[in-house]
Amino acid sequence: MPPGPGIRRQAGPRPPAVPRWPHDRAHAPGRGVRCNRTPPGPGPSEAIALITLDLHPIFRNNRDIDLALRETLFRAARTGEDVIEIIPGKGTGQLKKRVLAFLAQKHIKKLYLRVETDATNTGRVLVRLK
Repeated sequence: MPPGPGIRRQAGPRPPAVPRWPHDRAHAPGRGVRCNRTPPGPGPSEAIALITLDLHPIFRNNRDIDLALRETLFRAARTGEDVIEIIPGKGTGQLKKRVLAFLAQKHIKKLYLRVETDATNTGRVLVRLK
């Protein structure tokens, strides 16, 4: 499944273009979400696959937040990524609480090993996948 609008992949082969939403794309989930796939580290022993999901553009739309999180998590699990970096931002912490509540769901917990919050940057959540 190709990434939604606003989701950019920096590395890897491009999947064939398939229409994802039969209705108006203005209402498609993930609209305005920036998601980058970071290339692996410098050496083969340090290589990890990392997907970054920035929630700043959609922080007001609860439906889009849930769909962007679900889409990114399932895609990362399917493609064998190691880590997802979710950026809810610092702010008041409401969006971060929403992200952590989403990740605490029973059926979502099956997809990852652990969730880490960065001690030096409180506006970032790392999800280590199985």
